[in-house]
Amino acid sequence: MKCDLHVHSYYSGPTTTPVVKSICRESYSDPQKIYAALQRRGMDLFTLTDHDSIEGAEKLRSQPNFFVSEELTCRMPSGTEVHIGVYDVSEKQHVQLLQRRSDLVALLMYLSEKRIFFSINHVFSSVTGRRELEDFKWFNEYFPAFEIKNSHMLKRANDEAAKLAKQWGKIGIGGSDAHALPSVGTAYTEVLGARDKDEFFEGLRNGLGRVCGESGCFTKLTRDVYVIVYEMMREKMWTTLLSPLAILIPGFTLWNYCHEGMFIRHWAPEVLGQPETNKRLRWISEPQTMAEEYL
Repeated sequence: MKCDLHVHSYYSGPTTTPVVKSICRESYSDPQKIYAALQRRGMDLFTLTDHDSIEGAEKLRSQPNFFVSEELTCRMPSGTEVHIGVYDVSEKQHVQLLQRRSDLVALLMYLSEKRIFFSINHVFSSVTGRRELEDFKWFNEYFPAFEIKNSHMLKRANDEAAKLAKQWGKIGIGGSDAHALPSVGTAYTEVLGARDKDEFFEGLRNGLGRVCGESGCFTKLTRDVYVIVYEMMREKMWTTLLSPLAILIPGFTLWNYCHEGMFIRHWAPEVLGQPETNKRLRWISEPQTMAEEYL
């Protein structure tokens, strides 16, 4: 069975991007359209992982092979933020998870007590801000699964996450992290031989899962940002006054991937125990050359 374990809908709420967060949402994708797109792309199980919300699930509860999930925004003991995928939860569990998301110890205890499957998402990404070395120690000790294929992360970010998961004996999962319909189902997790949701998760826990699909790139992210901006303008007609600024979107996505590359080059060698190289200096001395890697 195949399942895209990281998908966002309209119910992920406002974007966290500075400046535009007061007018733009993380996603404008309708849950019903997401479900249909996942079906067309060969998925057998279906879920949504909206930010700190299961509201979108109300539209899909009656659909075959759908289960409720979410992506929790959690505060680490170091003060940093991370995104944790939590899967197959009830409405009551959702409420309890939200109450604990600023207390990692309490959250981990609850997830373990209820035997809820969970993962640390985009471990080598700056999408939630800074990291501390202490964060990785928590990931190592207490997180059973790592997202190792995300179709909006750079290939190196996915590759390094896969290396880390293997080194630390973690379950690897994959998902599209789609915020726009064109990317839905472009990365997913598969458990061969599973016949239903319970067998799917049991297979994951027993190391029988595999990740499939594609990594991120400049053109795909730029396309999806344009889709989101278009949907924003459809919902709030007055924002069409800002349409001339759309010319800046490619520059924004290029900057994003350059920043992501810097993040990977800092943390991957340190966490994986590899020697620090001069690549970080190269980012400073040759920014144009490095940026071209992501085009």
